[in-house]
Formats: sequence, C-alpha cells, structure tokens
Amino acid sequence: MDERLRSPSPTLHVREMVLADCPRVAGIRVRGWQTAYQGMIPQAYLDGLDPAEDVARLRARFEGAGEGVVSLVAEWDGDVVGWACHGPYREGEVRTAEAELYAIYVDPDRLASGVGRALLRESVARCTAAGHGRMLLWVLRENTSARRFYEKAGFAPDGAEEPFEVDGVEVPEVRYARVLGGS
Repeated sequence: MDERLRSPSPTLHVREMVLADCPRVAGIRVRGWQTAYQGMIPQAYLDGLDPAEDVARLRARFEGAGEGVVSLVAEWDGDVVGWACHGPYREGEVRTAEAELYAIYVDPDRLASGVGRALLRESVARCTAAGHGRMLLWVLRENTSARRFYEKAGFAPDGAEEPFEVDGVEVPEVRYARVLGGS
C-alpha cells in the first residue's frame, strides 16, 4: 500500500488535568449529559445545561479538590476528548478508605473509541497504587450502556441503590464495585 494513502493511527494519552482544561472538560461533561441521559433525565434540564456556566463550577471544584482527588483528561492527538475524576469514597460527608469514581465523560464524537476504557484503566491503576481495596461508583439504573461499560471493566452492582434528584424528578442510581489489587 502506498504510504501516502495510509492514515497515521491516532495517539491517545491520559494525563492529569490542569486548570486550563476546564473549558474543554465542561463542554465534554455537558454534551455527555445531553447525549447519555436523554430519556432518563428531564429534557428541560438537559436543554438548559450550558458549558460556559459549567466552567466556573468545574474550576471551583478543581481548585478546591480535597486530598486524594485526581482529575484526568484523555487527549486524542493533542485534543482533550475525555475526563475522569476519582478519589476517596464519600459516605455522606465522610470520606472513607475506599475509592470512588466520581465522574467519567467522553466527547460523544469519540464514544466507543477506547477513550473511556483508557481513562477508567488509569483511574483504577492509580487507586490500586494508592492502596484502596475497592473502587465504587454510582450509575443511573436506566443507563444500560454505561452499566455494560463498567461490567466489562470488572465492576458489578453491589445491591446499594439511592435516588438522585434532577429538577424535582427522582432518578434511581445503583452502586457498582470492583475489588482492586490483584483481582
């Protein structure tokens, strides 16, 4: 095959997020909500999400992140296309010794391209290296595609459920868990 016709393979790189990534991450998060949660979350709420408004909230959380909270971004040929955040598990206001995946979002144009798997793999590796015995996460019960994604990565529902309220509507979440370190 003529080398000029072959397209170079894209480079995917996961790194720690920096403050300058906030606008791009906010856009990914908002588009992620609007794409993934259609039909599960009130449409008026999804339609009202604005990346520009989300940037300030994201910056404040990023700058005020507590000990052990890590935000990662995935770059595809230098463009930020995904974000994940993990840290100590939150049992109400108390942080425990277990890890929690707080968020993971991929640019909807890059779904099923390995970006989410790379971010999750890096989060799991970092939580394992930090000595956490388990990693937990919450996912909308109706979000079957996300649930399949987590199950393929070794997570399983552990029986815990709780409602998540959005615009006055309760949206049930289920908790998933994965044993870390050797399993």
